[in-house]
Amino acid sequence: MQQRPLGRAGLLVSRLALGTMTWGRDTEADDAAAQLKTFVDAGGNLIDTADVYGEGDAESVIGNLLTGVVNRDDVLLATKSGLRPSRERRRDTSRGHLLRSLDASLSRLGVEYVDLWQVHGYDPETPLDETMSALDHAVTTGRARYVGISNFSGWQTAQAATWQTAWPGRAPLVAAQVEYSLLERGIEREVLPACQTLGLGVLPWSPLGRGVLTGKYRHGRPADSRAASPHFELFVSLYLDPRCSAIVESVVTAASGLGVSPLEVALAWVRDRPGVVAPVLGARSVGQLLGALQVEEITLPGEISRALDDVSAITVGYPERQG
Repeated sequence: MQQRPLGRAGLLVSRLALGTMTWGRDTEADDAAAQLKTFVDAGGNLIDTADVYGEGDAESVIGNLLTGVVNRDDVLLATKSGLRPSRERRRDTSRGHLLRSLDASLSRLGVEYVDLWQVHGYDPETPLDETMSALDHAVTTGRARYVGISNFSGWQTAQAATWQTAWPGRAPLVAAQVEYSLLERGIEREVLPACQTLGLGVLPWSPLGRGVLTGKYRHGRPADSRAASPHFELFVSLYLDPRCSAIVESVVTAASGLGVSPLEVALAWVRDRPGVVAPVLGARSVGQLLGALQVEEITLPGEISRALDDVSAITVGYPERQG
């Protein structure tokens, strides 16, 4: 698998990342082990998780797999802190909460440091300088090698990245993890330009439109799909509308003409967008993962990429587009 630099950092990461959102909940430990070994054997190295995935169980599963399935030195661990879904205050990026969360993540993962630690969402209740000071402390104490953000808007991304370069000695942001696919291109208005200008590599989550771009929902909701899961039904249903269906049909048509799967077409499109470093794959099985890894063999022809651009285009008006 090819590798790319993570933003302006010297760290090289595989151009596909392995997501673990369902590990410890919908994905059993044996299936997770098989996915991890398959991914690493294919040349992948970036493993994405978060302290809230499975309420910490995903990190625990990964920690167990680092003792026998793969070597710690063969992977780059990326985790996130700052979300509290079951609490009244759903986001807490205070220094105390972030550093406690990081220590808990390190304990579950069974490691002394993570390669990338990201703030999982913007918290309007916490001053930005306090949040950023936690990232600085994590790097200076050796608990994190690099730091980034996730799900920040354009102005929030620019503010945070600029803050970290304003004074010597601060840990620069190197990555921004945001949703990006043919079904969700909102980051192109401001987030993506901010990342490209400020040197942050983009890690798209849900690059397959929450699974919808695989075409599996064209004729209903399969019983083993995320749309049929109580945990993810609402998460997927957002993209089961006429607009998204039209985009899916275009992807299916392109895939048929190229002799590949719709998954490969949709994934190749987002993988090769300007500013993107590594889309995060959220496979439910080894079979699904193997299908996604086939994308390494293809590059979309320019005319197909442009056609998909057109059919999925978003409205960009004032002030993003002027003149």
